[in-house]
Amino acid sequence: MTRYLLTRLWQSAVTLVIGSIVVFWGVRQLPGDPALALAGEEATPERVAAIRADLGLDDSLLVQYGRFVGNFVRGDFGESTRTGTPVTELIGATLPVTLWLALYAIIVAVVVGVALGVVAERYRGRWPEWMANAAALVGLSVPNFWLGILAILWLAAGLGLFPASGYVPVAENPASAFYHLTLPALILGTSLAAVIMRQTRASMIETMKTDYVRTARAKGLGRGRVLMRYGLRNSMIVVVTIVGLQLGGLISGAVVTERIFALPGFGKLTLDSVFTRDYPVIQAVVLIITVGYIVINLAVDVLYSVINPRIRVGGAS
Repeated sequence: MTRYLLTRLWQSAVTLVIGSIVVFWGVRQLPGDPALALAGEEATPERVAAIRADLGLDDSLLVQYGRFVGNFVRGDFGESTRTGTPVTELIGATLPVTLWLALYAIIVAVVVGVALGVVAERYRGRWPEWMANAAALVGLSVPNFWLGILAILWLAAGLGLFPASGYVPVAENPASAFYHLTLPALILGTSLAAVIMRQTRASMIETMKTDYVRTARAKGLGRGRVLMRYGLRNSMIVVVTIVGLQLGGLISGAVVTERIFALPGFGKLTLDSVFTRDYPVIQAVVLIITVGYIVINLAVDVLYSVINPRIRVGGAS
């Protein structure tokens, strides 16, 4: 296991270096000139040139990349070219909002998805399975922005069950914070819950066909007990894989949900930075998401052997 961990850490480091190069190069392929966007359309060429010099945009790409990597290693992302605020402060103020939203959405998606998957397998060929499949189909087919608008109209404005917008920091008032995040988390976790439901059902169906399940049934164990003891545990491997792959996607894909519910999160910061060609903020945001993907996938690989001891990765035996 130690050998495997060292190998995965090395692969993660290489992936991070490649990702930093892609982020650095990709940001500079965005149309428009950040110096011109900062100076204004009516600025003189001298003013634009002075801003470019201050931002270091006149240096070669190799020099700019070296400065970018050096600052990142020190935890210094520079200052926003739009507001002059340190990027670390902007990230510190917005990232927790998106992380809490994504974590809440993951919990909702896992609970709902696994529950529907168990019901669909337990009552195969009967109306509970049809209802679960219909719910999953709706979750996969209907866009989140449309569900968000409907939720605001019906559940927030119509019935008054949830606030239509706004955010309360978790540290200030946890109950109020999660109350404000409930509706966005439900909307954000809908499609993920549908995927988890379908995969859980398929995994449990395959598990229930195995020899050791038939042996357990032959020894007198009831179907429900076998389903929960063997089928659900094996299906958790699939759930962990999906959650690991989708958590980073939820963080980066919460842009629409945050816009709809007016949440001051990572998504809003990203959009504002792209519109104003704010290179330091864009680089920091994308690189943090990249690091998140790498760390989450590493954690998922390690969790495999914890959930199912039969799984042995290469070099761990």
